[in-house]
Amino acid sequence: MSKFIKSILLVVLVGLASYPQTIMAYDNIVPDINDPIQVESFVDGMVIPQMKKNHSPSGVVTLMKNGQIIFSKGYGYQDVEKEIRVDPATTLFRPGSISKLFTWVAVMQQVEQGRLELDADVNQYLGTFQIADTWPGNPITLRHIMSHTTGLEDGGLGYLIINDPNRILPLAESLAHYIPERVNPPGIHTAYSNWATALAGLIVANVSGLDFNTYVRQNIFDILEMNTATFVEPLPQSMSNNMAKSYGWRAGEYYEKRPEIIANFGPAGSLTASSLDMTKFAKALLNGGEYITSDNRVVRILEKETTERMLSHLHSQDARTRGMAHGFLEYTYVNRSLLGHDGATTQFLSHFGFSLEEDLMLFTSFSGPGALSVHGVFKEAFYHYFYPPSPESIEPPADFATRASQYVGVFQPWRANFTKIEAINGALQSTNVSVTSDNTLLIGDIRYVEVDKHLFREVNGNKTIAFQENTKGEVTGYITDGQLPVKQYYKAPPFRTLPFILLAFLSSFLVFVFVILRRIYQRKQIANLPLKVKAAANASLAVACSNVLFVIVLIISVVTSDNLPHEIPWLLRFSFVFPILALIATIYQVYRNIALWHLSAGTLGFRLRNTIVSLCSVVMIMFYEYWNLLGFNYFL
Repeated sequence: MSKFIKSILLVVLVGLASYPQTIMAYDNIVPDINDPIQVESFVDGMVIPQMKKNHSPSGVVTLMKNGQIIFSKGYGYQDVEKEIRVDPATTLFRPGSISKLFTWVAVMQQVEQGRLELDADVNQYLGTFQIADTWPGNPITLRHIMSHTTGLEDGGLGYLIINDPNRILPLAESLAHYIPERVNPPGIHTAYSNWATALAGLIVANVSGLDFNTYVRQNIFDILEMNTATFVEPLPQSMSNNMAKSYGWRAGEYYEKRPEIIANFGPAGSLTASSLDMTKFAKALLNGGEYITSDNRVVRILEKETTERMLSHLHSQDARTRGMAHGFLEYTYVNRSLLGHDGATTQFLSHFGFSLEEDLMLFTSFSGPGALSVHGVFKEAFYHYFYPPSPESIEPPADFATRASQYVGVFQPWRANFTKIEAINGALQSTNVSVTSDNTLLIGDIRYVEVDKHLFREVNGNKTIAFQENTKGEVTGYITDGQLPVKQYYKAPPFRTLPFILLAFLSSFLVFVFVILRRIYQRKQIANLPLKVKAAANASLAVACSNVLFVIVLIISVVTSDNLPHEIPWLLRFSFVFPILALIATIYQVYRNIALWHLSAGTLGFRLRNTIVSLCSVVMIMFYEYWNLLGFNYFL
């Protein structure tokens, strides 16, 4: 079959790629990842329509196999207005958390030189601040940081990613200002932490005597000839002209957005680099830390033994699942040893995966409002096409129904905030687990079949989920295998679930709206009530107004802000005054309501209505307190 006909058939085939499980060899075309024509046909067929459909202005895909670039191509424009097309050699992308891999290399370099120990208390490497000794005898170590088991809560609203250069702080100052709470003992639960990774970068700076950006440039970028790579933000003028610009989509056209800045937590995500420079980093990782320069010199970023240690398995919540190497994710997209990391900023989504077994690297990055859609569809489809999974068909155990109920519930991620207003995100990220009629578990929107005790595999797929239990044998949570090993879930109590929250909140809110409307329509009658009864009515109105105004101002602040999550707008900050007013009004209203019953003042119906308002107001105060919405519970 000619290469031309083969490429045409492949273009047809990739239409199936939105459903990776169905991608099959067609006729005598066997997927060959070493064939540039096949790879280009597949990538073009996937990326071009997805970018157009989802409004992604720029993207890049680079594939390296056996040390050779099989395919590298830019898509779209780095500058839409000037129609400058993406060039994988020169166009700069923001790979987000893929930056962390350079931080882990820097850590292992210092371990190799004897300046750092993975099991030492990180406080001994800090100077200007210390992490609280919340669990005496259980300090946070670099091993915990590299496995994302620090026990720290997550956070970042308004400060993790900014777009105002005037808000950039020195790394040590930023980390000291935003120290997250320790919510679990280290080593117990898995919860991804940008702050902890940035701390590892600060530790490298402290023990090396160089600021982190300079350290990475001298000890990694310069050695690997990564001339387009930097952690510096804002970008130096010499590099900014090659940056893929950030765009939004409005009224049928792209509009330019301010560049995002992660400098305050740089080691966790502020890398900028071209796609081809990422292949140089991959070559060193795949070659045991060794790199051959353009003038044929042999250089190293790590010794072979250190590289092997770094890329070896470090942690998983279940021995039957893949989890973390030393900071590197252990992926399960293919039945190969695939390591790497994904990266997400507010404007770019990227993937860096490499296989020691296959001597393979894939790097992708897409920008704009449609980046998530392109990234999500392409990555898994690519691996599944060129390395087709072959899951065995498994019948659900006949007796599964007898133990299925223990898995049913609402599960929320440990990667969440518990002490700031972001805590509500935990409920918004809930995953429902239910039992289907065919004896499988429906986890989110994917069906899983039991393959071992507390171990489930995706029906007709290769995704695996392992549930955990406590000492009483009760299911307490689960971990996903490979694709997202840094996101462990726990079984949430009913009061943390979204249906309960909505029921409590909406029912109280409707009562408050009714109070306001009743006051408007019956203002003359209320004006003529006895003094104590009228005081109680006014107290109920104060409760209703403070609560309703909070919701209104909160919604307006979020809808009208064009700078979330980079900065918390003043109106959002102002909205948190109303829960405090609601607290004061609630205390007064409850006092007035008790007085009504004590004096038997007003009609029975009036007192009952007032009591309902009291109950709803107390529920709302409990809601505000639990979800950290009282103004004094939030940093202003």
